[in-house]
Amino acid sequence: MTDVIVVGAGPAGSAAACHLARAGLDVLLLEKAAFPREKVCGDGLTPRAVRELITLGVDLDRPGWMRNRGVRLVAGGRALDLPWPDGTVFPAFGLLRTRRDLDELLARRAVACGAVLRERTRVTGPLLDDRTGHVVGVTTDAGPHEARLVIAADGASSRLAVALGLRPRADRPVGVAVRRYFRSLRHDDDMLECHLDVVPAGYGWVFGMGDGTCNVGVALLRRTHRDPRRLMDSWLAALPPAWGLTPRNATGPVRGAAIPMGFSRLPHYRPGLLLVGDSGGMANPMSGEGIGYALESARIAADVIVQALARPTASQRERVLHTYPRALRTSLGVPFTLGRWFTQAIENPRIMRLATRQGLTHPSLMRLAVHILTGHTDPSPRTLTDHLAKALTRLTPAP
Repeated sequence: MTDVIVVGAGPAGSAAACHLARAGLDVLLLEKAAFPREKVCGDGLTPRAVRELITLGVDLDRPGWMRNRGVRLVAGGRALDLPWPDGTVFPAFGLLRTRRDLDELLARRAVACGAVLRERTRVTGPLLDDRTGHVVGVTTDAGPHEARLVIAADGASSRLAVALGLRPRADRPVGVAVRRYFRSLRHDDDMLECHLDVVPAGYGWVFGMGDGTCNVGVALLRRTHRDPRRLMDSWLAALPPAWGLTPRNATGPVRGAAIPMGFSRLPHYRPGLLLVGDSGGMANPMSGEGIGYALESARIAADVIVQALARPTASQRERVLHTYPRALRTSLGVPFTLGRWFTQAIENPRIMRLATRQGLTHPSLMRLAVHILTGHTDPSPRTLTDHLAKALTRLTPAP
């Protein structure tokens, strides 16, 4: 009997395993693939994600990390650089690293902290108690594994969640992203560049990886375009030829993936099972950012589990575990709610043009909007922008 089984060794699963193992629990981390492996992602890590990596004890000074100073917004022939704020609870820098590297690094970090990792192990479903219906483990292609608790970190399709009848909500946005790597002279740009006038309720990105390549893609924050790959091709064709973002300079194929956003799958706790990261739809509807929220949800889940398993009786443990959804809403709910409102508004092309092209002429306004919608507000405000952001977030209900 293991204390906790974590299904999926992406950022959320490996982070949860790391936190739990450091707390002294027996943790089994199951991954269907073998490292290194590809994942579709923009590879950009905001200060929110960087804070979680620091909490995990990841060495950010070792080779392989590309730092960025902030976000560059581009629309209507204008560009506006918005540096990450300094002196807040978040670091003043973001990072870039391919998911091929990042996921393995975090999985090995979990192992270093005491978790047991089993690669090439496909989980086929939950193991249920015949009497109570509680999740008491998982079934795999190698046989069953029992545990006191299970964490579903198995991504947007989440086989575990679906097996328990937890399907994505129709009233929450589910987007899609496509990306490709290119050799480019822009590989050492230290801003996360986002092009806001590619399509309503979406954007294009050019992220320099610092290794001679750029991660380039399009995120559609709602599935309103039938062919995102063709959309990306037409956008890239209009960019300056000197950037080198052409098929000739591509280092691999175009890949795509769904983006489950705004708590698109509920509830996040069923007796014996907690959802983290993409399995619970924990990407920001405004930006599509998922890694920072995945890491944060993993930490919250681990904290709740550690507190629960310290209780002497089953009923006491369940009471603690049922606080997990509320803890998620407290931490992530406001940016998700604001993000949903924002994406609904910018589906109107006229509003999108007004919000981007006109907004870029007002740096303070754009800085306020970006900080609020991405959740990078400081609980200890120092400037007028900080105070306005904190006031608005207080007035916004969590979903």
